[in-house]
Amino acid sequence: MKKICFVTTISFTMKQFVVSLANELLKTDLFEIWMVCENDEKFAAELDPRIHFYPIHMNRGVSLTGFTAKKEMEQLFRREQFDLVQYATPNAGFYASSAAKKVGIPVRLYCQWGIRYVGLSGWKKAVFKKLEKITCSNSTVIEPDSRKNLQFDIEENLFPASKGHTVGYGSCQGVNMQRFDIQKKTEFRETIRRQHQIPDADIIFGFVGRLDREKGLNEVFESYQSIQNDHTWLMIVGPADKPDTLNQALYQESLKDSRIIYTGLVSNVEAYMSAMDIFIFPSYREGFGNVTIEAEALGLPVIVSDIPGPSEAMQDELTGLLVKKEDVLTLKEAMIKLMNNPSLREQYGRNGVQFVKKRFSSEVVLKAMVEDRMRLLNIDITQIQRMNKA
Repeated sequence: MKKICFVTTISFTMKQFVVSLANELLKTDLFEIWMVCENDEKFAAELDPRIHFYPIHMNRGVSLTGFTAKKEMEQLFRREQFDLVQYATPNAGFYASSAAKKVGIPVRLYCQWGIRYVGLSGWKKAVFKKLEKITCSNSTVIEPDSRKNLQFDIEENLFPASKGHTVGYGSCQGVNMQRFDIQKKTEFRETIRRQHQIPDADIIFGFVGRLDREKGLNEVFESYQSIQNDHTWLMIVGPADKPDTLNQALYQESLKDSRIIYTGLVSNVEAYMSAMDIFIFPSYREGFGNVTIEAEALGLPVIVSDIPGPSEAMQDELTGLLVKKEDVLTLKEAMIKLMNNPSLREQYGRNGVQFVKKRFSSEVVLKAMVEDRMRLLNIDITQIQRMNKA
């Protein structure tokens, strides 16, 4: 059996982006799986009992605990002699790549799900770019989760082209089409709209993500407030992560607006998305931006910024509209265009469902990822495929 160790800083990232892949790998009976992240007893208890959970404390952000974390990883990696170590997120990536290289792990896979330094400036940008280059240098393979981010990396000289590739069309998990099921949309829509007393004929512009300037919320507030009327609403789904980074005048005004709904973090995001008519995601930077394909799976026309990731998760003027990053005018124009054209919304929605089914269903994405890990470990994929058919 081949031994794989997954490393992330926190358990939430592991649960969201890694567990489904680990479970698919276990189905082949070819792998022994380990997971390393912060200690979380509830998370550990929910894992398949065949998965070895090994907690290592890693603070988010710059911290002296990193030296201890790196040392613990070195000890684990040396003892277990993994065939492949996969890591993501800035801290976990830096510690794990350094430890894995020192111990001599043959396949050191950096899953680059976003590039932190892009949203920074000055000395912080220089420091984080340097750390990114070190992580890439320590790794034998780098997998950005979008093709445009891969091209950006190469142009930024983060690593040579020979070291990197993107699996499939991008995304590190795809969309669970049973959860984001278009057949359940009507029921979800009626429930959420009834809960918030929103007439079915009214238009809901929806956003899903953290309250953070880099998600484009200032532009969302300004655009919506300039076009809203008695039949429009704005629904913002997600945690209040960094509200201090927002334009406070716009933010405070939005809190007083009875037609702007803040739901906070929800466990049934698919129900809230179903209540929306138009999905907006004008982020400044993303690894991929899975919320875009989740919205399309539910038949929503999307408006996203023309950046790596989200722009690859849709088809401009087929499933939605691309807008300039940090640009209120183009965002407002796109919102007005879709608000005033129900037939276009319906057309984009239908196209979006088919687009996601073909390229980004979790079955398609996870199959490609399993085959990718097999290639990296020199496992004969054709033999496995024959076994599965038999």
